[in-house]
Amino acid sequence: GTCYQQAKQALHAAVPERLQGREKETRILRQFLREHVLARRPGSLYVSGAPGTGKSACLSRVLRDCEEELAGSRTVVLNCMALGTPHGVFPALAQHLGLPSATGRECVRRLEKHLTAQGPMVLLVLDELDQLESKGQDVLYTLFEWPWLPSSRLVLVGLANALDLTDRSLARLGALQAGSPRLLHFPPYTKEQLTCILQERLGQVPGEPVLDAAALQFCARKVSAVSGDARKALDVCRRAVEVVELEVRGQTLLKPLPGGES
Repeated sequence: GTCYQQAKQALHAAVPERLQGREKETRILRQFLREHVLARRPGSLYVSGAPGTGKSACLSRVLRDCEEELAGSRTVVLNCMALGTPHGVFPALAQHLGLPSATGRECVRRLEKHLTAQGPMVLLVLDELDQLESKGQDVLYTLFEWPWLPSSRLVLVGLANALDLTDRSLARLGALQAGSPRLLHFPPYTKEQLTCILQERLGQVPGEPVLDAAALQFCARKVSAVSGDARKALDVCRRAVEVVELEVRGQTLLKPLPGGES
């Protein structure tokens, strides 16, 4: 039964060595980090795309690949879903940067002073950025205005599902001299891309294929028509492997034992 265990492991939504169908987005992310973090140019990037389109996985892969290049800077990754309130982002960032604890405006003031003082570049990655939307959008405005402060050393990368978050919530950023953040959109995966992802994952399992090629294409076609969510496609195939495994186990249990043993 090890082939089924290996297949289920291969179909887990971990970050793979190579992201199928996201070569262009990976290249843009890597180029953005080099142009801003390595070149010591503050800036911001807004990454949008529906769930399961590879935003977080792609950025994680790029950060891992560029780990040595980014060694001279400070990287902070925060999932905004875990913060509780939008304003919780400020004390969380202060803690990661080793600043004394503070609340409210005092915390924001200390962060601004720190991010405009001499020191290494700070790369701040905010996943689930739409969780920071608040009345007046003061939290989002504060964060996206920081890269444009005089002597700023902040590079901000925000990830969220909504395509129009910057237009809807950050309209007045366009009045700044530097303008709104740069945008990068992750479209839903196509049937062909999902098929390649599933084939590559299951290709890691030695021996006969656990799932038929036609079944993989059927799954990819159905998921791409609904959402283009790679995680959903991986989950469907993982459940299919579990069903096959249970059927095989059932057949094995019903086989008579050798030697007429009871």
